[in-house]
Amino acid sequence: MNATVDNEYIYAIKSVGSVLAPYDSDQRYPCYGFGAKLPPSYQVSHCFALNGAEHSPEVVGIDGILGAYQYSISQVQLYGPTNFSSILERVMGMAGQTISQGHHQSYYILLIITDGIITDMQNTVDRIVRASDMPLSIVIVGVGGADFTNMEILDADEEPLISRHGVKMKRDIVQFVPLRQFRKQRDPNNFSLARETLAEIPDQLVSYMKSKGIKPNPPVVQRRDTMSSLHPDIPPPYSAAPSLGPVGVVQQPMQPNAPPYPI
Repeated sequence: MNATVDNEYIYAIKSVGSVLAPYDSDQRYPCYGFGAKLPPSYQVSHCFALNGAEHSPEVVGIDGILGAYQYSISQVQLYGPTNFSSILERVMGMAGQTISQGHHQSYYILLIITDGIITDMQNTVDRIVRASDMPLSIVIVGVGGADFTNMEILDADEEPLISRHGVKMKRDIVQFVPLRQFRKQRDPNNFSLARETLAEIPDQLVSYMKSKGIKPNPPVVQRRDTMSSLHPDIPPPYSAAPSLGPVGVVQQPMQPNAPPYPI
């Protein structure tokens, strides 16, 4: 993979990142990758910091995400198969420690960008079922022309996911976005992509807060001009919802702001 050209990963970071970034409160994103051999031992890892700093994986802004991605591509050896469970476990550890109460309300969005068919489907289902009771939404962006049937299953719009122990997910928390479908539309403002990316997040957020009996903070309109200039047909963030983080992992203080994703 050539990190110097606008491949589909870079396109996804720029386009989907621009959709989600206005909802983040501090523009700092923990970024992780999966499916690579890491130096110096070159053992396979399915959850590693893109910037090479395992104890401080956060980067600033979309440019920071792009820089971390390009740095990682220059350092690691990409290696299959594609597994999601390790990344999910990492993010669930973050979301599981969050308690939303009073003015401190937090919600997480995990953005996963992938071009492969996952090989740990059951483990992934089990973790999504557990995560459905946490302040977490997952946006999976599929790049390339792979068979994304399993991603549609994880989306769970038709059938709720059930773990190997027979436990049904408490709410739908996954949205799958086939990026190539929207890239063909050649929409310079990414309006269709924005709608698809954000389609289920508001309901997912509200369903979680209702399930926990958490009432929203008083709304405070903010950054209206900035949001309108990016996507005029999408309402601006308001101080009562969450934030997000791209690439690998994400965390945000909940004021309607919005999720990370691995490569």
